[in-house]
Amino acid sequence: MTAGKIHSLTEASLKGKRVLLRAGFDVSIENGKVMDTERIEALLPTMRHILTGGASLIILSHQGRPKGKPLPEFSQKPIVPVLEKLLGTTVAFAASCRGPVAEAAAKAVKPGEVLFLENLRYEPGEEKNDPELAKDLAKLGDVYVNDAFTNCHRNHASMVALARLLPSFAGLQLQKEIDSLSHVVEDPKKPLVLIVSGAKMETKVPIIQHFLTKGDEILLGGCIANTFIAARGFDVGGSKYEQEHVEKAQEIMLESEKKGRAVIHVPRDVIVATEPKDGAEKLCLPVEDIEGDMSIFDIGKLTIERYKEAIAKAKTIVWNGPLGLYEINRFSHASKRIAEAVAEATKKGAYSVIGGGDTIDFHIRYNHPLDAYSFVSTGGGAMLEFIGGKKLPAIEALKR
Repeated sequence: MTAGKIHSLTEASLKGKRVLLRAGFDVSIENGKVMDTERIEALLPTMRHILTGGASLIILSHQGRPKGKPLPEFSQKPIVPVLEKLLGTTVAFAASCRGPVAEAAAKAVKPGEVLFLENLRYEPGEEKNDPELAKDLAKLGDVYVNDAFTNCHRNHASMVALARLLPSFAGLQLQKEIDSLSHVVEDPKKPLVLIVSGAKMETKVPIIQHFLTKGDEILLGGCIANTFIAARGFDVGGSKYEQEHVEKAQEIMLESEKKGRAVIHVPRDVIVATEPKDGAEKLCLPVEDIEGDMSIFDIGKLTIERYKEAIAKAKTIVWNGPLGLYEINRFSHASKRIAEAVAEATKKGAYSVIGGGDTIDFHIRYNHPLDAYSFVSTGGGAMLEFIGGKKLPAIEALKR
């Protein structure tokens, strides 16, 4: 582990400096329009702090996975009008994040002004933590601020190598993420309940295994739950699940039966349909009755009640991933009931943390208030790795 401590933006001397802010503005853009501004709004306090501190603000970010190529559909230019509206000022845009174009734009920006650079992932060296790319980025500013918690689990040039080349600080949102998630890691009030869903077992297995010894109850949904249902020996029909992880799911369930381990709740009944659309006929069935071309798209009524009981008793709750195919209203019922249950438990004193892009999207889509929880993390994978006890490379790089 890197020695030293993380210094907060509030400790930085900013007047007259060019501040490189690594932001996490990887947001949904459709037809040139930003669809979700939550991650941008979360960084407003940091951006305003830099500007009112007498510095010029140069924003570094990435969009999607262009794999080192300047693909127009991954341009960050559509974010410029959103930034201008939120900050109430003109935002200059540079069509590159390195080289003569970026350097000229960075030189031209004055204190109180904003420059937004094109997609970092247009550069092949970004995802390889290339020291030469980091050196080129470092030429653009005097101070580095990381406020991209969403990407802190990535060993990338703008996250790790760059942080070691300039005086480096944690942004206000990143500091809030570290402080809030540390509650779950260091001394959570018990019972501790994990609600975890999603498409891929690979990303969720480490957190499930961690919570087996640290938590009390683990509530499963989504394709992960389908894999566990298959691991219990039931037919999952045409449902999405991961055959290659069935054996791992069986191992986890056996581990959970040992003394002192968390209880894993696998759905006992589910919502099935033959196709994922709003007009589809749906049935609520016990898992043992699934057959043929039936596909699971949500958890069932009895399972929802079991989950709500666990949530009502919890003192600490972590939720990552809607429980069903929430994008289709017909299969969003369980996620809505779980959201209400977690909000109610929070109102009664539980400490609740929710995170992940789909989890946030679900709340926005169905107008469920995000302020009903103790903390809303901007991260998905980063949040899971942090509360799973891992050291995140970009956070370690800030220590000095």
